[in-house]
Amino acid sequence: MAHQTLDIEAQALLSLKVQQGDAFAAAVRCVLECRGRVVVMGMGKSGHVGGKIAATLASTGTPAFFVHPAEANHGDLGMVTAGDVVLAISNSGESEELSAILPALKRLGVTVVAMTGRAESTLAQHADLVLSNRVEKEACPLNLAPTASTTAQLALGDALAVALLDARGFKEEDFARSHPGGALGRKLLTHVRDIMRSGAQVPRVVRTASASDTLREMSAKGLGCTAIVDDAGRPIGVFTDGDLRRLIERGDDLRTFTAAQIMHANPRTIGVDALAVVAADLMETARITSVLVVDAQGVLVGAVTSNDLLRAKVI
Repeated sequence: MAHQTLDIEAQALLSLKVQQGDAFAAAVRCVLECRGRVVVMGMGKSGHVGGKIAATLASTGTPAFFVHPAEANHGDLGMVTAGDVVLAISNSGESEELSAILPALKRLGVTVVAMTGRAESTLAQHADLVLSNRVEKEACPLNLAPTASTTAQLALGDALAVALLDARGFKEEDFARSHPGGALGRKLLTHVRDIMRSGAQVPRVVRTASASDTLREMSAKGLGCTAIVDDAGRPIGVFTDGDLRRLIERGDDLRTFTAAQIMHANPRTIGVDALAVVAADLMETARITSVLVVDAQGVLVGAVTSNDLLRAKVI
């Protein structure tokens, strides 16, 4: 029965593809030109599907929300305004609650796009555009419970949302703005300036500082490194824990060196306005655990470590 259910629903989706034509393209144009929002309506299982379709539209660049037809009959119709597009979903096209508000929707002057399995239904006859989600049969062995038909509705809603997304030129950055709490949102909305250490937290010494002063600065700030800066505050080098170990292994007398003599010149830096994910990529590529942050003039203003990126959930 499980295999049969999946076969029936898969076939329903394949047949759905050939049903779409000029009406689908017109619906996409209608929504693109809409000055208001897309208001999705549906009763029962169609209503549950409608809620998901509205959420998908909203998160992909098309302002949308769901209104329950029964509640619309008792005041919630006030949520619909002239200039909106109503996406009305009903497999039979004869939902009483939807049919009851069709005249009111017409008086408002909204465009009604019907998603139905019956082209001759009341809903289809009163709609401005009709999207067909007709299926040969339900997966239910009694051919009663909405199964294949709701799958078709869901897929057709996804097709509409994706077509609109593409037509709008919707990008990852746009998606992130609708999902600030998600992983993608954090990656695309978190900048280096949001998570960097700044001010007295950033270890730095001048080029003439002694090796002892350089080590004390590293220990005090706890980042495992320190920047060496010129008179203008621009980083000209970096000294790390690894550099210290290598000097000790060679048996060098640290008391004889200045910061300029033990530093690595031309340290890797990143701009304060860069995305935090770029800093993560830089650290991974260079196999380092921290990177210095500079402003537009190249002046040292901060530092970011792998721990900072972990805390911000960028990595």
